[in-house]
Amino acid sequence: MRPRPVWRRPAGCWVLHLGGVWLLFAAGLLAFRRPWFAACQPLAWHFLILAVNAVKRDALREPFLFQDFEYFSDMLRHPRLYLPFFGYLNALMGVLAATVFIVTGVLIEPALASDVWWGSLTASAGLAVAAFFCGALATRRLRPSFDAESDVRTYGLAGALFLYAREERRVSPLPARFDDVRLPAEGASSAAHVVVVQSESFFDARRVCADVAPAVYEWFDSVRATSAIHGLLTVPAWGANTVRSEFAFLSGLRNEQLGVHQFNPYRRLREVGTVAHAFRRAGYRTVCVHPYAAAFYARDRQFPLFGFDEFIDIEAFDPADKVGAYVGDVALGRRVAAMLEAATEPLFVFTISMENHGPLHLEQIAPDEEAALYRKRPSEPQRELSVYLRHVLNAGKMQSELCERLSGLERESWLCWYGDHLPIMPSVYRKEDFEDSRTDYFVWSSRQRRAAGERADMHMADLAAELIGQVCNGGRNNG
Repeated sequence: MRPRPVWRRPAGCWVLHLGGVWLLFAAGLLAFRRPWFAACQPLAWHFLILAVNAVKRDALREPFLFQDFEYFSDMLRHPRLYLPFFGYLNALMGVLAATVFIVTGVLIEPALASDVWWGSLTASAGLAVAAFFCGALATRRLRPSFDAESDVRTYGLAGALFLYAREERRVSPLPARFDDVRLPAEGASSAAHVVVVQSESFFDARRVCADVAPAVYEWFDSVRATSAIHGLLTVPAWGANTVRSEFAFLSGLRNEQLGVHQFNPYRRLREVGTVAHAFRRAGYRTVCVHPYAAAFYARDRQFPLFGFDEFIDIEAFDPADKVGAYVGDVALGRRVAAMLEAATEPLFVFTISMENHGPLHLEQIAPDEEAALYRKRPSEPQRELSVYLRHVLNAGKMQSELCERLSGLERESWLCWYGDHLPIMPSVYRKEDFEDSRTDYFVWSSRQRRAAGERADMHMADLAAELIGQVCNGGRNNG
């Protein structure tokens, strides 16, 4: 990343860096009472952060941020979502190195006497506090750009971490884009169902590889041709951080309106006006269906605040519903369709799928199955892309069955389908020199069929407003 040399950064930033070193030294001294061993620990912790930073930049094209510290605890609860990208072998080697480091340090260095230890601890802790105070005072007028890579280059990793931590404490009132939105006050028997599917990592991979077999996206071409509207979405994430796209859709707010909270809106932002509030005011029952742990990203806490009456998580699904490591798209679609068929009131259903989450490189695919996914066998097979396309076929089965069952309902139903971000496939993108982070979407009605869907590319934050316009105007809204 080539950050500025220390002497070219704001003085407060390198003072903060020194404060971090002294703080880690004090923590090591408190725990082990061995000064040379404690002095090595800041280097070890810095190496860990830099290693994680390198992995994140390769997979997600973004440096390590203060908000990412939360994911260390998430890694223990959901290791499959994180550890494979760092590498199981790397993680194991790290644990072994840490063990050897601690055992060696304790064995070869004698512990300090109590009086010397206490004096050293007090002095180092005092230096850390003084450095943080002076650094905070010196940087009080600095305002990061929230272009993460630019901020790390300008302030250094330690300076950027501190500035982002400080900025996170500032929670300003946010615009409420949907507060003035009023859907028609139709009777319970005439209002249309509205289903939104946030399809995990969905995009048209033919933009990356022209040799993808037409059958893989045949379902997408078909529904797009009869949709009210479709196109490409500019999304606020690459490869992961689903909640950024999720929040942009629900709130209708863009990154520049969120400041530091754009990196993980669910950490600090609580009661925010959303499209779910608009539907609930119109008499809809609002439901979120997500076949994963409800506590992940604190969705069980956030979604009631976002205007949802009910949150259905993985507990509603059976082990047999899994395709690989996650609940499959087909089972998810059937759960949503059954809910709509049993409903006596209009529903707004926000669905967050999981099947295509990855890590894709953990899955195997047979050569014959892989060959069927391409018009001609790739000269250099890329397993991640092939595994991804296999799951896209299941997403297509979910969409086709869901649309068929929605068409059989007496009540009109709308389906908005979009991808939250691109899948993590760094080797594929490098090989094809692919830089377009946009995903795909469509809005379809069970009654309003089109000879050819209208194309309109837009930002993720504008999609919910477009959906409301389509529903209110019976597919005649042009956005």
